[in-house]
Amino acid sequence: MFLNRYDFTLDVNAGGASTSYSSGTVNGEIRQITYTPDGSSPLDTGADLTITGETTGMAIATLTNIGTAAVSWAPRLATHTILGAAALYAAAGVAVLDRIAMSNERIKVVVAQGGTSLKGQLSIWVG
Repeated sequence: MFLNRYDFTLDVNAGGASTSYSSGTVNGEIRQITYTPDGSSPLDTGADLTITGETTGMAIATLTNIGTAAVSWAPRLATHTILGAAALYAAAGVAVLDRIAMSNERIKVVVAQGGTSLKGQLSIWVG
């Protein structure tokens, strides 16, 4: 399997916000997201990240209070039957999850409550 890594510099302004986009269009399944805090001025503990498709607004991840330590996520979405009902492992059970697919759009990363002029690095692997 071939993976592409998209890197985002999270450099928030004085209001604690930033918006960044992948360098090109993304095609494939979101495999993993990794946050690496800046060594001297990491984002605030209460920083929130909203990661979506730029054009469709399709949700990839909503990560709240990410903290000041490196962390990774493997986001998944709930699946549905052909009738639109939630697919469950058992009656009234746990949702069946699957990878999130992207096609011909950029990834958008919005940071809120990141502190004042602080930094971090986000990497998203797609394959």
